[in-house]
Amino acid sequence: MTKHIIEGMLFFISGLTLFAQELPELPLESMLFALRDRAVILSMITRVVDDQNEIWNSSSSKVTIPGRSVGLKIVGDNVVVTVQFTPYLRRGGPNILVAQGQIWVDIPDLGIQYQTTIQTIPLEFGEQVYFLPLGDKIDRDKARIEIQLELLPYTWSEPPGP
Repeated sequence: MTKHIIEGMLFFISGLTLFAQELPELPLESMLFALRDRAVILSMITRVVDDQNEIWNSSSSKVTIPGRSVGLKIVGDNVVVTVQFTPYLRRGGPNILVAQGQIWVDIPDLGIQYQTTIQTIPLEFGEQVYFLPLGDKIDRDKARIEIQLELLPYTWSEPPGP
């Protein structure tokens, strides 16, 4: 009896594999067009500030869908910061942006220090918020990394080309 159950499970699993292989894979542009009502743009302006002077900046915008993260990586002489931002849309309340960060800092005579962070940030479309993975805005004499975030709805008037 157990042998028949195992054979039946193997047949069922192999059938799932065959079915999954038969599904056509849609290009990302087609999937985005199908999800156009839910797609969002996450705009990020990243700055490294030292003693109130901007040392470095970068800006980017990424299209994503709720629940799918957008990554950002910053590499310096003695620091590496990776952050994933995952938007979630809520009906009847503010949208949520989950920020997960990992920070590696090489401190002279102490070695490499590692820190993780996770924050849930409520925000409305068009509202600008700051995420500070390293440092804060209170102590202006220390170097810090500022990431300005803005979540916008993604809209287009026609489907993407071929």
